[in-house]
Amino acid sequence: MRIIKACRALGIETVLAASEADRETLGARLAGRTVCIGPASAAGSYLNYRAIIAAALGTGCDAVHPGYGFLAESPVLAEACHAHGLVFIGPQAQQIQQMGNKLEARALASRTGVPTLPGSEHVSSAEQAAAKADEIGFPVMLKAAAGGGGRGMKIVRGPDEMRLLFDAASAEARAAFKDDTLYLERYIPNARHIEVQVLGDRFGKVIHLGERDCSMQRRHQKLIEESPAPNISEALREQIRTAGASLARSIAYENAGTVEFIFDQDEGRFYFLEMNTRIQVEHPVTEAITGIDIVQEQLRIAGGEPLRLEQSDVQFTGHALECRINAEVPEAGFRPSPGRIDRWVSPEGPRIRVDSHCFPGYTVPIFYDSMIAKLIVHGNDRSQALALMQQALEHFVISGIGTTIPFLRTVLEHAEFCAGRVNTRLTEDLVREFSSAHSTDREQTGVSRP
Repeated sequence: MRIIKACRALGIETVLAASEADRETLGARLAGRTVCIGPASAAGSYLNYRAIIAAALGTGCDAVHPGYGFLAESPVLAEACHAHGLVFIGPQAQQIQQMGNKLEARALASRTGVPTLPGSEHVSSAEQAAAKADEIGFPVMLKAAAGGGGRGMKIVRGPDEMRLLFDAASAEARAAFKDDTLYLERYIPNARHIEVQVLGDRFGKVIHLGERDCSMQRRHQKLIEESPAPNISEALREQIRTAGASLARSIAYENAGTVEFIFDQDEGRFYFLEMNTRIQVEHPVTEAITGIDIVQEQLRIAGGEPLRLEQSDVQFTGHALECRINAEVPEAGFRPSPGRIDRWVSPEGPRIRVDSHCFPGYTVPIFYDSMIAKLIVHGNDRSQALALMQQALEHFVISGIGTTIPFLRTVLEHAEFCAGRVNTRLTEDLVREFSSAHSTDREQTGVSRP
């Protein structure tokens, strides 16, 4: 839906590639044409690059936009587009491959002068990993070299845990990525996740659009994002932004991407984490504070246009927050909640944006990610943005399925979050508090609160 709207604004015709489960979505209604590329199972549709290429060629398309997930960071799809004369709306296949391998990306960051966490090269056994971890110092993070989305990632707090967690991380990485290569990085207990949005054209120009704080995560999946990052000095902010742009510039990065960093709040230092070679779910908070439509810029860059913006043209105004709303039941351990939406009333206002494909009567399928909406607000400052978000969540009415709105409202009211005192562990702490409170409610009343 997001990409189709950007295309329409630029006068570009659209064809939606949809699975059997998605033929009746709002996206299918909005697109100029919809082509079914396979069954509901992602393996037979959204992960089948041959079906996507065939659909694009069969409908006379010039280009393919891969979206946020599935094959968005697949060099195979990018290469296939190039081989068949289609424009891939994203970076070059070589850049996707280079940054997709976390070990190679770490090495590149180090050569570029961007700080990297103390870590290891490939570790092939639990014994080797334990020995390397002793050198780095426990706790450490086991990570999949081909990974992403938190898969193949385990915190190891001591040598006794290494065998069990090494085998688990290896199996998870093999299942998710068909590559069980693991490496180690020092684990930062009091960490924040700060990322830099970049844009680059084929002529070598790269700029940044500021940073986002994405520290509010559950099981390495982001729940709330904001921009600019709160509670950091302007000097540190500029260092992080410059480091992100420098890394992208070092590979002549093309199109939209995000350079992610871990900020150690105890030491006051930041380190390169990874680069996402695609547009990200949380891009609207950057759009809100810059006024730049990032998807339209993607389309212009892919069409061969030079970047229209200089770094000095990018101005930052106010503060933006995004909440991801998922079809899950938080009081039941965030159990997925597919099903038919009976009522859908989204909040409205001049500083409120809702990105969603849902409507009354829509059935949330069981096959894909549980995110059903993104709620974005833009205030003059963080305090106003928080108040707007609290108000918007209060007026977002969804019935027929469970959603994470009750939990998000709890987070928005929490003193630590309101003060900007966040880290990547805060969400898990709040999940335990939320679960405990609702467990008490069920014991007292025999039912869960609505």
